Amino acid sequence: MRPAVALQYALPHRLLSRLVYWATRWTWRPWKNFLIRQISTRYHVDLDEAVEADPDAYVHFNAFFTRALKPGARPLDGDPAAVLCPADGRVSQAGPIRAGRIFQAKGQDYSAAELLGDEAAAGKYADGMFATIYLSPRDYHRVHMPLAGTLVASVHVPGRLFSVAPFAVQAIPRLFARNERLVCHFEGEHGPFTVVMVGAMLVSSVSSVWDGLEIPPYARKISTRDLRARGVHLARGAEMARFNMGSTVILLLPPGGPHLDALSPEQPVRMGQRIGSA
Repeated sequence: MRPAVALQYALPHRLLSRLVYWATRWTWRPWKNFLIRQISTRYHVDLDEAVEADPDAYVHFNAFFTRALKPGARPLDGDPAAVLCPADGRVSQAGPIRAGRIFQAKGQDYSAAELLGDEAAAGKYADGMFATIYLSPRDYHRVHMPLAGTLVASVHVPGRLFSVAPFAVQAIPRLFARNERLVCHFEGEHGPFTVVMVGAMLVSSVSSVWDGLEIPPYARKISTRDLRARGVHLARGAEMARFNMGSTVILLLPPGGPHLDALSPEQPVRMGQRIGSA
């Protein structure tokens, strides 16, 4: 086992993530300006497309990381039947769900039931399709609706916080089904679909537009909430959640419903572009 992979098992995931959570919200100007400029320079962040282009104007690092974009910076595909990419990033994997199992990387897969924390919910996707999108530090970190839909339920699944960088995805079995995550179930015009926000080491905080901060706190057991009575309906392309720091989004589609176009591993994608059709 590579040292970098072995370290993933040994590190105190939640402790490190809590420290980063607070460090990225420290408003001391020299600290937050240093972090923002380091990330902006190292990852070539394009602040010209942000509503606030001045890196020193952000109240803390997390405000910069979850920055809003100018209107029109991410135009939605003009075909109303298009399935939209929910986030900026790169395709980790995409394709068919085969007998309830989702491909992670060469030699690695996991079950939809593990990912969703619910055998019955996973049954809807047993022979459907999936797309896994990895967000890097340079990307826009708000996640948007791939299709219009009404929120049915959310499931907070406890777990580890392994890195979701490519080296870890290739080496750690069932990684996405082991990390802490927020599962969001929707019902759309063409049937159900699910968006999974997967946490990761140092970047494990998730907020939703309907309830604000969801993770942390970290879960000790699977927590399911029926949200149908809330009447949360989100339009195609509307913001649904965000990573306070970045991670991975997994979209699940059922058989017989919307389908995905051919997507290649490492293919760069942007929120709002077509990745499939309803």
